Amino acid sequence: MERTGTRAEKRAATADRILEAAREEFAERGPAGATIRRIAGRAGVDPSLVMQHYGSKSALFALAVRPVAELDEADGKVGVHLEQVLLARFHELDAPTRVLMRSMLSSPEAADAMSAYLDERASALAAGGDRDRHQRAAILVASIMGVTIARHFLDVPALRDIDAETAAQILGEMLPGGD
Repeated sequence: MERTGTRAEKRAATADRILEAAREEFAERGPAGATIRRIAGRAGVDPSLVMQHYGSKSALFALAVRPVAELDEADGKVGVHLEQVLLARFHELDAPTRVLMRSMLSSPEAADAMSAYLDERASALAAGGDRDRHQRAAILVASIMGVTIARHFLDVPALRDIDAETAAQILGEMLPGGD
């Protein structure tokens, strides 16, 4: 039997399988119902390997539900960035994002994961500006989260047919001093 791949490559492949299994398990059962044992079973590994790679269920949850769509920084242009974000959020949400949004009010791990992600997005949007710019970016990011919840979970009629470009323009106009 031929062995392929270095030890580091095999370790990375195992970590990827575990993370994918965790995404599926958390999407199906939420943070409270998912177990390390079930995640390990899905990944085809021993539960101790899950802990070795990720340390804890909370750490694995934070990674598993982290939104995976990477966005360009848009060179500090708020309108371009807004449109990118809204294009991603106006389409069907992926399972990890849905479970994160559903559980963020009842799970401290989900709340921490969402808070870190939103702060990261606000920092990227503020692009090294002053405190006022960072606060405006944080308000904008929170507004996008509200629009996402209203559109995907609450099915607010006024948001059903709006396109991302129009939403970006409206949100951009709401921020005095925005770019």
